[in-house]
Order: sequence, then C-alpha cells, then structure tokens
Amino acid sequence: MNRLQKSDGAKTVSFGGTGRARLNGDETKIYFRRLKTRLLASMAVAFLVPLIILSVYFHVQFNLTLKNSSKLHLISLAESLTNTIDLFLQERVVNIFNLFHGTGFNLTPSQQHMNAYFRNLTETSSAFIDVGFLDKDGNQIGYAGPFPYLHGQDYSNELWFKALMNQAENYYVSDIYMGFRNKPHFTIAVKQLVDNEIYVMRATMDPDKFYLFLRAIGRGKSVDAALTNQKGEYQVVDPGQGAPLEQSYFIPPVLSGSEVTEIGKNGATELVACSWLREVPWVLSIRQPLNIAYAGMYQARRIIIIATILVLLSIFTAIVISTRRLLNRAQANEEARKELQSQLFHAAKLVSVGELAAGIAHEINNPLAIISSQSGVIKDMFDPEVGGSTHMDPEVSENIIKELTIVDEAVFRAKDITGKLLKSARKNVPKLVKSNVNRILDDVVDGLIEKEFQVADIDLVRNYDANLPEILLDPDQIRQVLQNLINNAGDAIEGPGKITLTTQAKDGKVRMIVSDSGKGMTHEQMGKIFLPFFTTKEVGKGTGLGLAISLSIVESMGGTIDVQSMPEAGSSFIVSLPINFKEVSQQ
Repeated sequence: MNRLQKSDGAKTVSFGGTGRARLNGDETKIYFRRLKTRLLASMAVAFLVPLIILSVYFHVQFNLTLKNSSKLHLISLAESLTNTIDLFLQERVVNIFNLFHGTGFNLTPSQQHMNAYFRNLTETSSAFIDVGFLDKDGNQIGYAGPFPYLHGQDYSNELWFKALMNQAENYYVSDIYMGFRNKPHFTIAVKQLVDNEIYVMRATMDPDKFYLFLRAIGRGKSVDAALTNQKGEYQVVDPGQGAPLEQSYFIPPVLSGSEVTEIGKNGATELVACSWLREVPWVLSIRQPLNIAYAGMYQARRIIIIATILVLLSIFTAIVISTRRLLNRAQANEEARKELQSQLFHAAKLVSVGELAAGIAHEINNPLAIISSQSGVIKDMFDPEVGGSTHMDPEVSENIIKELTIVDEAVFRAKDITGKLLKSARKNVPKLVKSNVNRILDDVVDGLIEKEFQVADIDLVRNYDANLPEILLDPDQIRQVLQNLINNAGDAIEGPGKITLTTQAKDGKVRMIVSDSGKGMTHEQMGKIFLPFFTTKEVGKGTGLGLAISLSIVESMGGTIDVQSMPEAGSSFIVSLPINFKEVSQQ
C-alpha cells in the first residue's frame, strides 16, 4: 500500500488507501442504515396504510350498520307494542259499547243491572275498576264498583265528560287523573243516542293493572317501557322508574309516529324508542342501555379489531424480516450488492402489488388464512405433544390455547360467511337423479340430529306418505336444504317441543313440510326471512344466508318454498318440487 509522508516539525500527515477504506466502510454502513429505514417505511406505507384505511372504513361502516339495525329493531318493538296497546284500548271501548246493546239494558238501571254490567266488564279485563251510567247533564244515575258514594255524582264539569260531549267521536279515553276518589285512574267513556237523548256509559281503569299488561306484552325484550301524555306526565310506568302523574325525564323528539334517540341518565347512556298511540294522545317509550342494545356491535368490533391487529402485525413482521435479510445479504460482498439490486427491483414490484391490494382488499380470505395458520403455529408452540415448549406453566399454556381457539372460531365463522356468499352468488346446475324424499329426510335426521333433539327434549314426528313417487332432484343439495330447515326448527323451540316432518304428493308436486312448535314469526319477519343476512336468531348464532341459499337451490329445481307462521304458534316450511321436473325445465 503506497504511503506519502510530509514532515512539518512535530506533525505528520498521512495520505494513502487505509483512511479512504475506513471512510468508505462508514459511508456504506450509513447508506445501508438509511436504505433500510426508507425501505421499511415505503413498504409499510404501501402494504399497511391501504389496509389500515380500508379497515377503518369498513369498521366505521360496520358499526353504523349495526347501530342502525339496533335502532330499527327497537323502533319495530315500540311500534309492535303500540299496536297491541291500541288494540287493548279498542277492545275495552267495545266492551263498554256492548253494555248499551245487552238484553238487560235499561235507561233507569237498577243496582242489579249495574252490578251485572260491572261483572261483564271484569270478566273481559281485570283492569276495570267500576262502571257508571250518566245522563246528558253529567249526572251519574247508575253505578257499580268499590266507591258507592259516586252514585248520583255530577260529572258535568269533568274534563273527560266535556271532551266527550263536544267531540264528534262517540268515545273518549282520558289521561290519568285523581278525580273524586283521589286516586290515580283514567276513564273510558262512550256516548249513545237512545230515544233522542244522549246517554253516557263510563268505566275507569286501574293504571297498576294496565302496567301489568304492558309488562306482560314486553316480557323477554330486555327493555323498560312507560306511557306518558303530551305534557310529559307518566300515565303508566314501572314503579321503580316513576309514578303516575310525575314528570318524565324523556321528551319525545317527534309529535307523531315513532323515533329513536340516545339520552344520558345518571351518567349512563340509553337508547330510547318512542311511538305514539292512535287511540289516545299518549306516547310509548321503551329504553335499553347501550351495552345491551349494541352488544352485538361491541362483540363484532372486538373481533374485527383483534383480527386487523393480527394481520397488521403479521404483515409488518414479514416486511421487517424480509428487509433485514435482504440488507444483510447485500452488505456481505459485491455479489450480494448485485443481489440487493435485484431484490430492490423485486421490492418495487411488491410496492406496486401493495397498491393493487388496496383495490381488492375486500377479499379477506387471505388475511383470515394467515390468522388461522399463525394461530395453529402458536398452538403448536405450547403443545408438548408436537414438540412445543414444556417450560411454561401448563395452566398458562391452556389459557393461551383457549384464547386462540376463540380466534379460530371467529376465523372459521368469517370464512363460512364468505363461502356462503360465493355459493349464493354462483348458480350451480343441479345433478338430477331419481330419488325418494322420504329416504333423504331419514338420512338427514337419523343419527346426530335426532340424538340432539332427544337431549333437548324435542319430539321428532315423521308423517311420511308411503306411496310417494320418486322425482328428479339433486340429493346433496336437497339434503342441505332440509338440514337447514330442520336445524332452524330446532333453534326456534325454547324448551320442550315437537318437530313434525311430513311428505305428500299433491297437484303434481311432492311436498316436504317441516313444522315446529317454536316461537313463530311475525308477518314482518316472514317478509324478510329469505333476504341475505336477515336472521331472527341471537347475535352470533346465525349468518342470515341459510334460507337465501335454500331458496336458490329449490328454485333451480323448479320448486318453491312457502312459509306459514304465527307468533307463539310455531312455523311450517313447505318445500314443493315438481314431479315432472324435466318437462317443467324444458318449457
């Protein structure tokens, strides 16, 4: 190595290759350190940022959808309860009207007549407190009930009497008031023209009994209900929430129809739905804490966040490992630098792929597969039977494996949903063979399903037509349809019950009927059950795709699915397939 020295007193300055080599080595380390930082940053931006943005977007949209679903469910419940209350009040009005048309009606009723009237009313509803008969001037000329001093009382100055006499309607339902008896009650009064004179029959209702009715129709809904008038005064309310005539803390946001809103009370937030009655200017408000109303959303959000974090960590780890290996190899020698150049070109391609991935990121099966694979690897790391760690506390290992099992279940559920979506979008041509649906039904229920029903105390009744003709169908697809319908029937039964499987040939069709004694469905639910993602099951127990796929399968074979159901009266699903399917398909 050449060296040139120049003496300048005590100083010596050296020029040569050694110092230059050291400078190049330092510059190389700085270069590769910066390159590593920039490469990590660019790959993280290319791969992770689009995924993060897309995840946040879908997360927000998913939360909004679930929130709207919870609100619509609460509004639907409020409107259903409102219709029931209106029907109850209409029935009470009819009960009072019927007193005018009874065989024993008299314009000068005796006490025996009034007692008979009162007995007729209490037989229809225990909420009736008493009954009175008034002339056009408001004098009560007949009375039966626990307050005999009201006989002969003048009601001409009562608000309900004035309102009834001055309106066109021939009945009136009052607000809760104290009245002559100084106890909360409300009046249902009707007027009738008899011998060219107006007479009034009125009855009072017990708010406590009316509350019991309100609680009964809302039982099992996990909500608290109350009725208030236009002034915001409680009419019917849970004693733990308030008392009749007290001021309600909730002011309805609308003056008619129904609405749902979030309100704060005692430091907690509640979801409150309100719906106005038609028979009386009262509003029904039902409230539910957010942790109950949005329980499904919170659970789904946790799963999505965990899955997203795992995917991001997996991708970032892969980026770090690949970048580190790439740069270590590049620093080894000149040949490695050439390899680095090739790898950098490859990294640029990966950046392009990452940008493309932002456009097709809705295909989430790949991240799900990564989660499932990594979960299995981690399980193996804690399982001594497959060479995993034996130094960790067994209880800790078991808890970790349990948590990973929960992640696996969530992944499998998500993959099942995407699989069903693809199946519902793809039109499969059925593989038709001559089959007997009685044997297909037996194949479905024999074994595990029948034993599960026995354990659940569900009787399985088979009512087959022994002379059923064989028809052209795809046995595998029909088996899937029947298994779905039978499983749904079992899910609809709470406690002991019965499932009846019926087959029959009628009008050129073979019918398979799956009937259950479960909770049934409303008319509104029946109109939606074949829509994708609609389900009447609890959160986490159904995807809402089974019936949509089943309908698609049956229609592909020229058949139909009909539904018969009533709330609390069970449901029947009728699958009809043509006996001569080949002829139908050729037309």
